Amino acid sequence: MEYIYSVRNLLNAIGPGRMPSIAYDTAWAARLGDIAPDLSNAALDWICFHQLPDGAWGADEPFYYHDRVISTLAAMIALEQKGRRTGDKKMIEKGRVALNRIVSGATSGLAADPNGETIGFEMIAPTLVTDAHHLGLIESQDNRILGRMGNLRKIKQTKLRHRINRFITPAFSAEMAGNDIEMLDIAELPEKNGSIAYSPAASAYYSLIVRPGDPAALAYLRKSVNPDGGMPNVAPFDVFEVAWVLWNLALTNPQIVHDPLVARHVEFLRNSWQPGKGAGFAAGYSVFDGDGSGLVFDTLGQYDGGADINVILSFEAEDHFRCYALEANPSTSTHAHILGALRRAGLSSADPPVRKALRFLESRQTPSGYWFDKWHLSPYYVTCHLIIVCSDFAPEIIVRAVEWVLATQKADGSWGLQSSTAEETAYCIQALWAWEQYQTRQSVLNVATSIKRALAWLQDHAEPPYLPLWIGKGLYCPENVIQSAILSALALMQG
Repeated sequence: MEYIYSVRNLLNAIGPGRMPSIAYDTAWAARLGDIAPDLSNAALDWICFHQLPDGAWGADEPFYYHDRVISTLAAMIALEQKGRRTGDKKMIEKGRVALNRIVSGATSGLAADPNGETIGFEMIAPTLVTDAHHLGLIESQDNRILGRMGNLRKIKQTKLRHRINRFITPAFSAEMAGNDIEMLDIAELPEKNGSIAYSPAASAYYSLIVRPGDPAALAYLRKSVNPDGGMPNVAPFDVFEVAWVLWNLALTNPQIVHDPLVARHVEFLRNSWQPGKGAGFAAGYSVFDGDGSGLVFDTLGQYDGGADINVILSFEAEDHFRCYALEANPSTSTHAHILGALRRAGLSSADPPVRKALRFLESRQTPSGYWFDKWHLSPYYVTCHLIIVCSDFAPEIIVRAVEWVLATQKADGSWGLQSSTAEETAYCIQALWAWEQYQTRQSVLNVATSIKRALAWLQDHAEPPYLPLWIGKGLYCPENVIQSAILSALALMQG
């Protein structure tokens, strides 16, 4: 009964998207000063309260170098420009020490992050470095990696055939333009909700530098601010949240498909799907992507019959499937969700699009059997989703992945790349459960004991807060999505 109560509460709660504040976007809101003192003062308070013990900003745990670099630079700039109190100056000095330590280790630190850079890092970081240097916060970075990124930024700028508008992904990182607003197609940049690409940071930049005091952008920011005064990584992200929650709940609890509370969410996803284009992470967002489209297609297929598979095939490239048109690196999780859609549409592992996706994944699989992805810090995220999709579809590609999951379970029954987390443990339970459905016919791997041990641990660690394992401009945490994965896993205890 408690499980059903939690599921119904979640179904009633999902909608625009629930996400705790992050330092990077909050720092941009803090710079608004006299333009929007209500937003600026609340954001400054948040920044001051969330300085880490070592003087840096970003996620306390897990440590991710790209996140710390960009968050600390942004927070320091905000405090230097808009700090109001004596205590703020002390925080700036503490932050200065952290900044010097961060930039001095940037070459090895950035290379140590296995998933690669955060969103827009190579374009945003040079702009922040320039601002920080002009403010006297850091020394010149010309001969260091953060300085050399300025050259990479110039190269990438030349590849943009048109000025940045709302129809291309660089709009999400529009603040990279800094004072060079000629990079922006200002008339075609704002979304209908007043935001710049549904990004609080980009929207704050726009209302600070591009169109100071823009009423629509400020209205968007006031609607997006969290109760604690901070800003999320993105808002809203309703399609993303609803699709993930429904997908997770249906995985191990198929009865949820017939729950009356689900109907309005399915209708929302159906209305968000655009013929010939697919879906983005939010309804009304101007950019459509292969990752979200694959997930929404698969989810709709479980609830009310799916959508047009030709949309999914439109994301096909020469040797892989695209998430976004201008992406520098393909995403492994996009291929997991594309495969889920192709499987849901009735294609077999012998069909050419499926073979293309599988070949790409085979080329990216580590010797130990797992995968990394650019959208999530933990390899358990993409590896477990591939196990779920491929267990009865293309099992040969994920046998080593299942063995890796079993081998890396901790003594207490949990999983976690760094510390144990409910999110990663839930993914592993889902994956092993999916494999077990297949292995009764084909495999000798025994997963039942591992699932039982994991469920016992998860039952005692299911409640938030959850660690920010998802990769945006900084690390973030979509709480309702994570809760749905946990409830999905715990549903096995009800059966």
